[in-house]
Amino acid sequence: MMKTLFLQAPSFDGFDGGAGSRYQARREIRSFWFPTWLAQVAALVPDSKLIDAVPHGLTLDDILRQARQYDLAVLHTSTPSFGSDVSVVEALKAANPALKAGFVGARVAVEPHASLAASAAIDFVAGNEFDFTIKELAEGRDLSTITGLSYRDAAGAIRHNPPRAILDDMDQLPFVTPVYKRDLTIEKYFIGYLKHPYLSLYTGRGCKSRCSFCLWPQTVGGHRYRTRSVGNVVEEIRWAQRAFPQVKEFFFDDDTFTDDRPRTEAIARELGAIGVTWSCNAKANVPRETLKVMRDNGLRLLLVGYESGNQQILHNIRKGMRVDVARRFTRDCHELGITIHGTFILGLPGETRQTIEETIRFAREINPHTIQVSIAAPYPGTELYRQALEHGWLDQEHADLVDAHGVQIAPLHYPHLSHTEIFQSVEEFYRRFYFRAPKIATIVSEMARSPQMMTRRLREGVEFFAFLRERRAQVH
Repeated sequence: MMKTLFLQAPSFDGFDGGAGSRYQARREIRSFWFPTWLAQVAALVPDSKLIDAVPHGLTLDDILRQARQYDLAVLHTSTPSFGSDVSVVEALKAANPALKAGFVGARVAVEPHASLAASAAIDFVAGNEFDFTIKELAEGRDLSTITGLSYRDAAGAIRHNPPRAILDDMDQLPFVTPVYKRDLTIEKYFIGYLKHPYLSLYTGRGCKSRCSFCLWPQTVGGHRYRTRSVGNVVEEIRWAQRAFPQVKEFFFDDDTFTDDRPRTEAIARELGAIGVTWSCNAKANVPRETLKVMRDNGLRLLLVGYESGNQQILHNIRKGMRVDVARRFTRDCHELGITIHGTFILGLPGETRQTIEETIRFAREINPHTIQVSIAAPYPGTELYRQALEHGWLDQEHADLVDAHGVQIAPLHYPHLSHTEIFQSVEEFYRRFYFRAPKIATIVSEMARSPQMMTRRLREGVEFFAFLRERRAQVH
């Protein structure tokens, strides 16, 4: 077995690009998702090491000092961080010429040849679900026999092996939480709407929805929701409760945890029996009776992708959602006492000044507890990316999706809506949602009830306004 380093490399300061973050950029407030995809494969490779550089404040020099200890380096990369990550691989190979180094992640899964061609220092890239591909690589197998692998042979030629079959039996995968315990400081991970410290993990992969912009299902996860057994999930949560007594909340980061409602309810009842506070991703169509089962068994918050308040835009992106259904779902959550963090996207196909206004009004009307407003980002491998190239919505200078500081730009433009208009509408959305007397009163009340929450919200407020100032500087 090769001594293996799994690395989320240093990049932009505060950059949430970890192998658990669907959309890689600096956030309005400092936020970091756990590097779950890397932790999963690290759990398969004995005596490996996982380093998540940005949350832990590690520099490239810190990493290079350890480079000679390893035979194999596996880096997670993304479209925004790819150029920086290539430089890290080149530095690692300069420090340890015998090191084999390569990439995993959506970017290289959909563009394996171009990724390998970016630098002679890149020895391999892995496609879609790369867990067992990398395990076999670390075992020292002949590269030509490893499905799902693209690599540079001894003569320097780029070779592509057949794709690896998608994994159906998710219980074959070991728990990720022991890797968190071994290699990560969980207090370094913050998400503004989750209790701190939190833990996030997957109970399944894939999503049956066909949203044109969504990264994981179109690149690495697929459109079948393949799940771990209820007992397997609950066993890991029990283990994590013992290993991390400080954790205040568990987050299930499946693309849509509520897609399999009987299973959702079964897991909820098991979690309720062991007294766990938990949250998850959900589509805005969960029936009230299922919501009640979840709420009665420890559910605190749902992360809900509303995306837009305009029905035609939802049709354009194949969201499979009706605005009136989302309204009813949200009303049910409010009445049941379930907190909602709502996410919205500006600049999707069909967006106009009028639809932006419609979405802002919709968000104010349904009034989730907190929101995140993103800019439509056409990641390679997604239908949105193909549409953007076909229709000329994406200029090549915006293809990295972030600016030189890791802040999300507005990469798309339309004949009737410019980059700048889309970019500026994000700040307007935030201001009109949060700077309302009822919303301010809710936040102040929340802070008054908890000194810890007061400290946290004040810090987040400072970060939020600093972020807005930086965004304004981009425009000017």
